[in-house]
Amino acid sequence: MNNTVEPAAKLLGERIRHARVLLGLSQEAIASLAAMHVTNYGKIERGNANPSLLTIVRIAAVLGTDVASLTKDITREHLPEGVRVLGAQEFLAERKRRSRRSKA
Repeated sequence: MNNTVEPAAKLLGERIRHARVLLGLSQEAIASLAAMHVTNYGKIERGNANPSLLTIVRIAAVLGTDVASLTKDITREHLPEGVRVLGAQEFLAERKRRSRRSKA
């Protein structure tokens, strides 16, 4: 089992945990209300899981918040080490540069 805590998952989990604690509810209560197993919910709070969008929406709804507040400012800089994502603008600029070079 992979228990690696990645920056994006850790940050999401911390925000979910914070919202739950503010409500004064247990992991068991939130998991039950979100129709999920408490073990899986706990993994999300610890940053050891990569929940689907549907799961994040369910948790946000139970917590009385929205997905945007839970994921605010989580960017590609929060991806696991070694994962490189080329943005669309970067891709287009590189394609244009290569096209000009091949025409020269």
